[in-house]
Amino acid sequence: MEKEVWFLPVSEEIITGTLVLTVFTATLSSFQFGYDIGVINAPQEIIISHYAYVLGIPLDDRKAINNYTINSTKELPTTPCLMDSIPTPLAEEETTASSNLVTMLWSLSVSSFAIGGMIASFFGGWLGDRIGRVKAMLVANILSLAGALLMGFSKLGPSHILIISGRSLSGLYCGLISGLVPMYIGEIAPTTLRGALGTLHQLAIVTGILISQIVGLNFILGNHEQWHILLGLSGVPAIIQSLLLLFCPESPRYLYIKLDEEVRAKKSLKRLRGDADITKDIAEMRKEKEEASSEQVVSIIQLFTNSCYRQPILVALMLHLAQQFSGINGIFYYSTSIFQTAGISEPVYATIGVGTINTIFTAVSVFLVEKAGRRSLFLIGMSGMFVCAIFMSLGLVLLNKLAWMSYVSMVAIFLFVSFFEIGPGPIPWFMVAEFFSQGPRTAALAIAAFSNWACNFIIALCFQYIAKFCGPYVFFLFAGVILAFTLFTFFKVPETKGKSFEEIAAEFQKKRGLAQKPKAAVEMEFLGATETV
Repeated sequence: MEKEVWFLPVSEEIITGTLVLTVFTATLSSFQFGYDIGVINAPQEIIISHYAYVLGIPLDDRKAINNYTINSTKELPTTPCLMDSIPTPLAEEETTASSNLVTMLWSLSVSSFAIGGMIASFFGGWLGDRIGRVKAMLVANILSLAGALLMGFSKLGPSHILIISGRSLSGLYCGLISGLVPMYIGEIAPTTLRGALGTLHQLAIVTGILISQIVGLNFILGNHEQWHILLGLSGVPAIIQSLLLLFCPESPRYLYIKLDEEVRAKKSLKRLRGDADITKDIAEMRKEKEEASSEQVVSIIQLFTNSCYRQPILVALMLHLAQQFSGINGIFYYSTSIFQTAGISEPVYATIGVGTINTIFTAVSVFLVEKAGRRSLFLIGMSGMFVCAIFMSLGLVLLNKLAWMSYVSMVAIFLFVSFFEIGPGPIPWFMVAEFFSQGPRTAALAIAAFSNWACNFIIALCFQYIAKFCGPYVFFLFAGVILAFTLFTFFKVPETKGKSFEEIAAEFQKKRGLAQKPKAAVEMEFLGATETV
């Protein structure tokens, strides 16, 4: 029986059914990552109201805690309120204390996800090296399923405890796969398709966010009867992935370089490449293995102390900082109020529209990344975001004077998101894997994933305070940050499209002003042969 293959004219690479299945299966983790990010937002007011009920807070106090759940509290079981109609100072103090408690529990429900992600991000690469990429994703799914079960049954017990615990486990899962998935896809992808397939990680994330927004609508699952099902659905992709992983080959690079199993590596490679000649792939892996054997074991500390790795890891971290500190989360934060000001009766649908644009332009970047190159797309994206941030700020500042400026802000939102997903959104995730050879790659992916999670947590924690302090001028601040990162990218980030690790290492040396060194010397220095730590 002949293997099913497809030909991609642009890159002249054979795309097999096994490669498609494997990449799709891996990105189910990314899809769940996105779903977990977005799913908690839609039922926020309902969950807060339910927390108050579980904690035994009287109905009147629940309304004071969350004024937005006017109709929702009528659907919840109530307890008789024996308080006088005239509030006393003691009653007001108790209401304030109850409000603070519920607010704290809700904050933990949101932030526990990011905390779990930060912790686990250090262990994704390590787990992948210990038991293999495929088995590591299977093990990670245990955390996913446990978290989904806790959240799915949260309505039947102490919901605040179950949701916080479930979100923490989901965060641990997403922290693991944020390193595992880009590493696995990068290792199974043909060189000429490495960027396009690497972009699918971000595409799956934004698709997950969009789906969570849609199913979180009030008339679907974002209501009092079904909100716990909405949270529990995060385990469905994990179940599907666990079944499909049984049919996915292990990373040939892991088998050949880490385990020294050439026969299994060739078998895995044949499944991924079909009838294509794998001689070149084997030769590249053999060369990489020889180089890896000459490299010292690279720790996270050595990435910063060894001059050969210092610039690549700093550039990798700066790319992730640029992604998180660009203001993309702030755009989503402001979008609903801007849509309301523009007179849209159902701003939630406009927000879903932003999510749709988010997904479409991420898909566009899949086709552009191998044509335009990583660095070029990143610069185009950042430059476009800079201009959009300026117009966004002008729209917010002049909103009260000129009503039509709300539409300027709306257009700026859509364009900002579009430019973000063309470059700064997907590219940092897979460029890190391209910067490093097999030896330091695991440590580099771990610290890059941690920095992304940490920045995400910082933005979530601080943005409201920054927005309150700066008011409508907040996006002028982000415009300045974007400009700084754009200049850094222009002067310090090399192009990695279609280049080997040695060529990328040589590019970094040129950025350091060492282009005059012979190529062999550059490669040996990158491999740690000329410097010990």
